[in-house]
Amino acid sequence: MRRSESSSGADPIPVLVVDDNAANAKLVAFVLSRQGFDVRTAADAGAAQGAIAERRPRLILMDLQLPGVDGFELTRRLKADPATRDIVIIAVTAYAMTGDEDRARAAGCDGYLSKPIDTRTLAEVVASYLEREPSQG
Repeated sequence: MRRSESSSGADPIPVLVVDDNAANAKLVAFVLSRQGFDVRTAADAGAAQGAIAERRPRLILMDLQLPGVDGFELTRRLKADPATRDIVIIAVTAYAMTGDEDRARAAGCDGYLSKPIDTRTLAEVVASYLEREPSQG
């Protein structure tokens, strides 16, 4: 079984990339799609919520610096909702500041990556988070 397949082996695992930088979102989507993940992208919180309603992802790569509702707040909302709280959320930021990882985890993020993302290992990192139990974040 490829890491990007669900446990049934049939359907690719859905992943949502939330990033207002179109080039970043496109690169991450390309890298993960090449590994067999079903990747959708969203540029802001509203688009992310629409994408989640359309096809619920197993994992979200969440840019913390979004326009309007930022990634911290969107994560809090998703983790507070029983329908979405078990989605794995990995915080991603280009502007890593002291305390950001702690703030991301406090908001409910299961993991934290700083940009630039290493495209050579991204699919493995995503797969490793999907293999963990929710409480192992």
